[in-house]
Amino acid sequence: MDYMSEEGYNKIVAELRELETVELPRVREAIAEARDHGDLSENFEYHAAKREQGRILSRIRFKQRILENTRVLDPSLVKTDSVGLLSRVEMTNLANQKKMAYTIVNSHEANVSEGKISVKSPIAQALKGKKAGDVVSVNVPAGILKLRIDNISM
Repeated sequence: MDYMSEEGYNKIVAELRELETVELPRVREAIAEARDHGDLSENFEYHAAKREQGRILSRIRFKQRILENTRVLDPSLVKTDSVGLLSRVEMTNLANQKKMAYTIVNSHEANVSEGKISVKSPIAQALKGKKAGDVVSVNVPAGILKLRIDNISM
């Protein structure tokens, strides 16, 4: 069982609804139109539309599996005394004194440009369970990163 934020859960539900109500009917219509053009063995439009239908159906099944195995985490249950899922962590890179902040989220919600990192990422794994003031060392591709946790919030 995985947990995620309500925002992330709703985003997946909306994407699933879009796939089922807009994208799938659009591609089914394209298949029907291509079928009307005659010989299917040499009909590029038909084969392309069938491939697109397969891609969409696969994406729908993937999103459905995510929703089946995920529950929304109640924000009131998130503790701010240590780092965990849905924690917003403000920290300082001790090598260059650069400040950064990330929210620890489910891997399906991760988006670094939005400041959301996966709970499975090396940084999140190193921060997990730590408290404000703690210094952690993280093995990243560029080497070892030393981070000081400045603040933990929701």
